[in-house]
Amino acid sequence: MRASLIQIAVDEGESVESRRRRAAALVREQAGADLVVLPELWTTGAFAFDAFQAAAETLDGPTYEAMAKAASDAGVWLHAGSIPECAPEGTVYNTSLVISPAGDLVASYRKIHRFGFDRGEAVLMGAGREPVTVPLPDTTLGLATCYDLRFPELFRSLVDAGAEILVVPAGWPERRRAHWTLLARARAVEDQAFVLACGTAGAHAGVPQAGHSIVVDPWGEVLAEAGHDEEVLTVEFDPAEVAATRERFPALKDRVLGLESPRH
Repeated sequence: MRASLIQIAVDEGESVESRRRRAAALVREQAGADLVVLPELWTTGAFAFDAFQAAAETLDGPTYEAMAKAASDAGVWLHAGSIPECAPEGTVYNTSLVISPAGDLVASYRKIHRFGFDRGEAVLMGAGREPVTVPLPDTTLGLATCYDLRFPELFRSLVDAGAEILVVPAGWPERRRAHWTLLARARAVEDQAFVLACGTAGAHAGVPQAGHSIVVDPWGEVLAEAGHDEEVLTVEFDPAEVAATRERFPALKDRVLGLESPRH
């Protein structure tokens, strides 16, 4: 599998529509990849709290339309990062979109763990309730978003649902970049899965972004890591390594907590 993580820069001086056009062009340039990933809330910026309500859109809104066309043109599976979704009842969610090579919306995931400690996203957006996995032709994706990375129980549920590749779009701040790398590797090791963690460059509402998108294999080895600025990180790997790793070192079979007690 060939995956491309688009670490797009978010600049407050650039309009959302301009950034959509740029992102679509970058997706089209990845023709030949199997999977392309964009970051969290790249249309507005993850820390641009004041913009969430005004920029909120429906799942079939302008970001989906632009990304669906780009995915179809490139012939790729596209994790289009996340958008501020305006749900029918008026609640705004931090929602990820997964689009097929035909341009169809095949899955959406509302971020479960909202960041902010009673401020920002934590009070401005609703919380998702359901883990989401997405079957691809040769593997299964498990979806998480940014702050979710700190909650291993979500990733366990994704693995239990068959996930072999854990995709984590983010708007992670530079000041906690060490945690970003550490947690991505930890989730890969404990779940014996690939982790594709795609962040942003630039700054959101004055908050410098960490960049350093990263791809980690099931043994916790870093296969590729981006720098600080905007770039496309492309890596090739074999999803079959997940099953092979779990067979060679079957730690997941020894889980106790979270499993039903054996019957006597």
